[in-house]
Amino acid sequence: MEITGIFTAIIIGLIIGALGRLVVPGKQNIPIWLTLVIGVVAALIGTFLAAAVGVDETPGIDWIELALQIGLAAAGVAAVAGARGRRH
Repeated sequence: MEITGIFTAIIIGLIIGALGRLVVPGKQNIPIWLTLVIGVVAALIGTFLAAAVGVDETPGIDWIELALQIGLAAAGVAAVAGARGRRH
């Protein structure tokens, strides 16, 4: 992966984190920076999962990979929000 690929992954991850937060119903009591970090991690894991099942390189927009990434981000946001809610 080249340096431009890393920057692109980070930018896409930030967007994925925001979309993941929008998918989760209710109010999430976590800071936006944590949502964005979850998004970057979810984007990277989603890309690896898509490659593992062979849907990472498709003609046009990679809808399956995008859905995986958003689903992982939503699950991550929900898990972190739930864990932080129990602590407070």
